[in-house]
Amino acid sequence: MVSRRSWLRSAGVAGATAVVLATGVLSYRVFDTAVLDPEGGNAYDPWRTWRSVGGPLGTVAAAILAANPHNTQPWFFHVTDSAIDVYADSARRIGTVDVAGREHHVGLGCAIENLVIAARAKGFVPTVTLLPSGSASDVVDHVAHVALAAGPAERSPLYEAIGSRHSNRGPYRATPVAAGVLSELVDTTGLSGVDIHWITDETAKAALGQLMLDAAHAVVNDQQQSIDGFAWFRSNDDAIQQHRDGLTLDEQGLSPLMLTAGKLLPASTRSAGDTFWVDQTRNVHIRTAAAYGVVTVADSADVETQLTGGRLLQRLHLTASSRGVALQHMNQITERIDREQATGAPATFAPRFAELLPAGVRPLVAFRVGYPARAARPSPRRALAAVTR
Repeated sequence: MVSRRSWLRSAGVAGATAVVLATGVLSYRVFDTAVLDPEGGNAYDPWRTWRSVGGPLGTVAAAILAANPHNTQPWFFHVTDSAIDVYADSARRIGTVDVAGREHHVGLGCAIENLVIAARAKGFVPTVTLLPSGSASDVVDHVAHVALAAGPAERSPLYEAIGSRHSNRGPYRATPVAAGVLSELVDTTGLSGVDIHWITDETAKAALGQLMLDAAHAVVNDQQQSIDGFAWFRSNDDAIQQHRDGLTLDEQGLSPLMLTAGKLLPASTRSAGDTFWVDQTRNVHIRTAAAYGVVTVADSADVETQLTGGRLLQRLHLTASSRGVALQHMNQITERIDREQATGAPATFAPRFAELLPAGVRPLVAFRVGYPARAARPSPRRALAAVTR
């Protein structure tokens, strides 16, 4: 027979044990996801040390902080005293998410632009030759040769913004970005065949927002695209410090309370991650965008054009950062355009996107802008030693 007193005593022990176990699990999740030190560890050192690296290697220290797809960092560099050669790392492509490689090469173009800006700040006169081997296929290794001649040091506002430029996936304030400000963000000097088309009209914004949401649904409903995208999500600090790449919870623009809760919960599944992204697209990204921008080109499949478009995009993002304007890259529409073309499926996204753009141009990549409700956090980056040969 079990007395009421002995039962209560047993229940109390069991309850206390449960509390201790729960506390232990919670403490482990705090440690495992770096709740108390979200930007700590070697994975974030490149953001802290890039200014202190001198000479030609210092230009690479800036280049590796550039925008790039899914934070794959698809590059490596050969450094000499008089030149930097930029190579694509084909192992860091995103599979069916970027089946045609357009984002891959745009990201490399972003890195080239950072390198050029940093070279001028460090007393070099850079001369860029894209595709020095002369190849124009979609699988290109040697994407740029940047010759470095001695010259006066020129530190521009864009150089100063390199360390503070981050994709801001959080909400933007209701304050509109004036047309004059948008115009001032665009500088195509020295970049031929690329431009920015702004979408600010409320009707056109609504149409593009719906197209982005439809594309997000299509991506997550495409099992292989979903798998290929989720492969780059780093769910805990061990993974972040090991890989030093990919997407993290810290970068999603969540409020401090939601971010902490998200880190303490069990690691997200691919299905849950897909649902989260679609919800964020609907409720945050589209709803709070002050305007959309599209990098427009004549031929979106041309690799040299993709690299040049990346240079323009990085230049614009740095300018926006220097003026307090947030920017988030949103490429699900073009990801679906390329996927439909690769699979032979009927073209459903290309015609709808074309209706929102000037005649005779094609979209390369798209983004939203606005004044941020909260600051963006940095993404992990690989060390210089890992990307130089």
